Amino acid sequence: MVAEDSVAEDSVAREAAAEAIETEVLIVGGGMVGLTLACTLAGAGVPAVVLERRALADTVEGAFDGRASAIAQGSRQALEAAGLWAGMAAQAQPILDIRVSDGQLGDAGLWEGAAPLFLHYDHREVGGLPLGYIVENRVIRLALNAALAERPALSVLAPAVLEDLDRGPAGVEARLADGRRIRAQVAIGAEGRRSRLRAEAGIRCAEWSYPQTGIVCTIAHEEPHNGVAHEHFLPAGPFAVLPMVDDDRGRHRSSIVWTERRDLVEAMLALDDAAFSAEMQRRFGDSLGRIRLLGRRWSYPLSLLHAERYVDRRLALVGDAAHGIHPIAGQGLNLGLRDVAALAETLVDARRLGLDLGGGPVLARYQRWRRFDNVVLTLVTDGLNRLFSNDIGPLRLARDLGLAAVGRIAPLKRLLMRHAMGLEGDLPRLIRGQPL
Repeated sequence: MVAEDSVAEDSVAREAAAEAIETEVLIVGGGMVGLTLACTLAGAGVPAVVLERRALADTVEGAFDGRASAIAQGSRQALEAAGLWAGMAAQAQPILDIRVSDGQLGDAGLWEGAAPLFLHYDHREVGGLPLGYIVENRVIRLALNAALAERPALSVLAPAVLEDLDRGPAGVEARLADGRRIRAQVAIGAEGRRSRLRAEAGIRCAEWSYPQTGIVCTIAHEEPHNGVAHEHFLPAGPFAVLPMVDDDRGRHRSSIVWTERRDLVEAMLALDDAAFSAEMQRRFGDSLGRIRLLGRRWSYPLSLLHAERYVDRRLALVGDAAHGIHPIAGQGLNLGLRDVAALAETLVDARRLGLDLGGGPVLARYQRWRRFDNVVLTLVTDGLNRLFSNDIGPLRLARDLGLAAVGRIAPLKRLLMRHAMGLEGDLPRLIRGQPL
């Protein structure tokens, strides 16, 4: 009897595996960019399936990701137009001002204060909207996970292991390790910098590693931050203090993104909490009063990556699968969200016209739309990191004078602020705050 039951169960499993799941868009990768694209498409009525190798519940555990992301004003408008912003708005700290300065550590390694010439961005100079928002990645993931259930056109298979993907002339078919199959018109690679789909398509990348590691943590500080984000440039790299909402105990908090020489990071991470907090205080100064570490620390090697193309036969790349930049300007997630806005608009428009979503002309439109913006910001962030991550006297003087000059040329300053807010260029409807 047991043997008969086992045979029957195996037969049912084989029948289920033989029946392919039919959809229109297959998204491989359920990170922040992949899920945002899936929710956006499904919200516009485009059926989509997401494959993610981890259980979604694991990605919102406190130990999974300690980072916070800068959400530019244009990205916020896109999230709101897609019906996703409300789930994270209460935990989003508006950035009202940004202060960029060349910090100085003296010969003894002691803080000597910011250089006298600096650049100050004030949100009132560009109409009064916040320049952006700081949101913990965990909060973003929770909001996206909650939105999944509200979109009947969307299915998420997680955890799920992709065995192989066939991208044929008429569509794509994915086979999972458990035997399930998914058929769609187009596949989207959203698996991050080590994208398997990109590699299998033979898409080459410009790529290199920086001799730097990013240290990320949250601090509590005595004085309120007043919505001001700070970026100090030190010889090892930028040291950013990004304002966060107060916690439920009323403690003033900020997120630290500390770029340090790779050979020093292990020693820094080995310090006890008090000594680690003292090192942060030494680099930032006392403008926020005494600072101390809250919770654990994370570290991430820093690198640059840019794919030579974003599309292949019935394949499009988004987010870090297409480009990965230095965190110096806090624009990494924003580039991914602009990819989402452009690709979603491209696919939704094509569907309304009755076009093949995986057709070459449709995907080529997406690539043309996003390539210039991504290339420019990749080069800008790389150049800024190389310019500021040193202590060469003539270069220090030149960059300090440059910061001061930008601050005095009002039209240029406003233009740079609007670019940082994601409000300049050939903007998709979502970035402009318009529905698809």
